[in-house]
Amino acid sequence: MLYTSTITTAALRLRETRLVADLLLTEPDPLTWRQRIVEDNLLQLRSPESARRIAALLRARLEPMGPELWRMVRDGPRDLAVQATLAGAIRQSRLLGDFMDLALREQWDLFAKALGPGTWTAFVAGCRGRDPEMPQWRERTVRGLRNTVYEMLAEAGYLRDTRTLVLQNVFVDPQLAALLRVRGERPLDK
Repeated sequence: MLYTSTITTAALRLRETRLVADLLLTEPDPLTWRQRIVEDNLLQLRSPESARRIAALLRARLEPMGPELWRMVRDGPRDLAVQATLAGAIRQSRLLGDFMDLALREQWDLFAKALGPGTWTAFVAGCRGRDPEMPQWRERTVRGLRNTVYEMLAEAGYLRDTRTLVLQNVFVDPQLAALLRVRGERPLDK
């Protein structure tokens, strides 16, 4: 199965992602991880369950990207940290990555000023053709996925905001672009 709905758990959450990146750089054992996330409430969330869930998602986004990206997230200026965080989210969510690569890129190629109202719906319908094993999501889940993806795109500057969906040009930081190319990945900028 290519497409999952795990992305609905959280948008980019830069503040929390910086904290998780910092913790990952210490190479914590499972006990230390639990202590920092749950007992110390590192992420300052309302419940231990929320802390566990959000921390696990952010870790899943960052861990495969390695220490070089973690340092970009932790130490980089806001724009670089957001882009590095988005790169981790794209790697973790094929749904997000394909939406950017297929739907967003198509809108740029068409010189669209904004994402149209049917962009997300058409993309999700096309996902079924690419992944016949994709779950049948309820309308509420599809809406939640759209909201999270659009929020991420707005946080990263691809959209002006989540209300108008006006497209903006984004230039990926050269340091991040170089790291992605070394790994055989293609940064999405316009």
